[in-house]
Amino acid sequence: MDRKFKRTLVTCALPYANGPVHIGHLAGVYVPADIYVRYLRMRGEDVLYVCGSDEHGVPITIKARQQGCTPQDIVDQYHRIIKDSFSGLGINFDIYGRTSSDVHDRNASGFFRKLYDEGKFVTRESEQYYDPEAKTFLADRYIVGTCPKCGAEGAYGDQCEKCGSTLSPEELINPKSKLSGAEPVKKKTTHWYLPLDQYEKWLSEWILDGHKEWRSNVYGQCKSWIDGGLQPRAVSRDLDWGVPVPVEGAEGKVLYVWFDAPIGYISNTQELLPQSWEKWWKSEDTKLVHFIGKDNIVFHCIVFPSMLKAYGDGYILPDNVPANEFLNLEGDKISTSKNWAVWAHEYIKDFPGKEDVIRYVLTANAPETKDNDFSWKDFQARNNSELVAIFGNFVNRAVVLTHKYFDGKVPACGELQDIDREALGEIPALRESLEKNIEGYHFREALKDAMSIARVGNKYISDTEPWKVAKTDMERTGTILNVCLQICADLAIAFEPFTPFAAERLRNMLGVSIFAGYDHRAGEQETVNTYKAGEGMAIHTVSASCEDAQCGVGTDESILTWSRLGDSDLLPAGHQLNQAELLFAKIEDEAINAQLSRLDAIRAEREAAAKAEAAKTVTPQKEECTFEDFQKMDIRTATVLEAERVPKTDKLLKLSIDTGIDKRTIVSGIAEFYSPEDMVGKQICILANLAPRKIRGIESRGMILMARQNDGKMRFITPAEVLSNGAEIG
Repeated sequence: MDRKFKRTLVTCALPYANGPVHIGHLAGVYVPADIYVRYLRMRGEDVLYVCGSDEHGVPITIKARQQGCTPQDIVDQYHRIIKDSFSGLGINFDIYGRTSSDVHDRNASGFFRKLYDEGKFVTRESEQYYDPEAKTFLADRYIVGTCPKCGAEGAYGDQCEKCGSTLSPEELINPKSKLSGAEPVKKKTTHWYLPLDQYEKWLSEWILDGHKEWRSNVYGQCKSWIDGGLQPRAVSRDLDWGVPVPVEGAEGKVLYVWFDAPIGYISNTQELLPQSWEKWWKSEDTKLVHFIGKDNIVFHCIVFPSMLKAYGDGYILPDNVPANEFLNLEGDKISTSKNWAVWAHEYIKDFPGKEDVIRYVLTANAPETKDNDFSWKDFQARNNSELVAIFGNFVNRAVVLTHKYFDGKVPACGELQDIDREALGEIPALRESLEKNIEGYHFREALKDAMSIARVGNKYISDTEPWKVAKTDMERTGTILNVCLQICADLAIAFEPFTPFAAERLRNMLGVSIFAGYDHRAGEQETVNTYKAGEGMAIHTVSASCEDAQCGVGTDESILTWSRLGDSDLLPAGHQLNQAELLFAKIEDEAINAQLSRLDAIRAEREAAAKAEAAKTVTPQKEECTFEDFQKMDIRTATVLEAERVPKTDKLLKLSIDTGIDKRTIVSGIAEFYSPEDMVGKQICILANLAPRKIRGIESRGMILMARQNDGKMRFITPAEVLSNGAEIG
């Protein structure tokens, strides 16, 4: 049986403040976390929702250098953009803090100092790559070179994005600094390390034995790390931006961002609740859940827990770490550096009023167990065929018909027929599945459950046809519409976690409000807490602590709560509805084509840049040959007399040429670059004394001289002026 907790602390991975958030971030972390938190709040549970910007590290200093400003300017800019993006999509944290705050600086410093004073670190001197021009040590990500596995240019010091291989800077061929282009050199430096190997046995017992219920991708990655043997990990870096290492002799060193950032969860909680933060971090009655992407699994499941274990003092460990896989965009990996993304702040501007649509689509396509793909056509189809045609269509018909036949008042429910009981009877089972899926972190399946409620309603109103029944039996019409409106109220509850803006519009139509959770942002209160009852509705107070107030939730019949989902009397007879409004609007091809055109332009620009870069690359010089070797080659001018494609081949042309010595045939693999018509009359250079060779049954005597750049295209080597055939080149 699952353990019962008094409260739940939910954290989201701190987004890095060197750029905006995109749909990959939203699908991987923030939308599923928001669904979970909204659900718990509606159940009356005491929840704290914590996040903030991760504002330290090398990428921020690089961005500042590129833009000619300070690192603080960069983090201020992107902190604001990210925070506004979350708010614009209805992702409302109790606190959205930042790791550049004074509270965090003191907290992270104190955390390090305690571990340092207790001898929990090991000190190591090592040689690390250093940029002599930029005068800075280089993180692995800022060393690029040729991949030793696949030969791709531009591989990073930690990974090749083309073949996916994990690398180290030492493995790169011809490594260069991404900052200056200079060749990095090794330079000695001293750092402090957290000896993860000392916590290996404890981690194995805690995770591998104690948390087999975690998602397979999370559990599997943890097992792989632990089985492979954990190694000490540096907690400091040579950098001038970040939390300074608070020990003597550590000038020019800051806390490594992975050590610094997770402490930000604690700092942000302290900033919001300076008097009572410890009950959220040091009480066994608190359930801690980290929502992260798969690239953060090792930090949240192995590193951060080891830090808390080393620190002691009663810090709790995560009960679950639901990490999603990655989301691709139109078949390609999302890449911030290549601008291959759908940015949250741009989406809000391009699709005003459709904040719920992106939440819905990202949940429906959530990469919960494997990488998944976002496409604009699927986005459009799900909006038009599901949100508009099923959910929105049902609600609109139910409310409009109620206004038409009953002046907008909920009609009385008469005697129920089998079709009515069947429709209403489906809701409790869907609610049970919905709850099980959300509590098991299966949000994609949970969304299907919620939409199934809308499908039940849409089918019911289509099957019962109240617009026809109204011609002969108004009492029966009232019963049908009463059932429809009860299902509408169910939808106002069930869709609150997934599409909160539409759920709110629906509640406004129905003239009801909803219990949306206690408001910790109102400040610390020992005996009185507030909770939201919806936009434009009153803020209610409950006399008790949050965790003890749950018994009072739902005593007001005008407030919808999760516990009432599936009740058949959510809207009493005679209750006045407000005017109908569309929950969702169709998305036309024009809007989708504009997004696809933008991506096409980015892809074309990227491909052109890649070709241009490749064209600059020169193939390394071959082995030396002697002058005598060169003299053996008989290179001459010749003219093409006839040309034709070699049957059943894509690349071969059969050329009849005049060498000045004779007329001969050469078979050449140039058909993908030149047509037969292009070749006739062209003067070329050939290697005349190459031994004959049969190609597709045709004797080829000689070889055409051509040049190939790294863009792959072949080009002829031709004389600058027309020469007589057979002129020797040498």
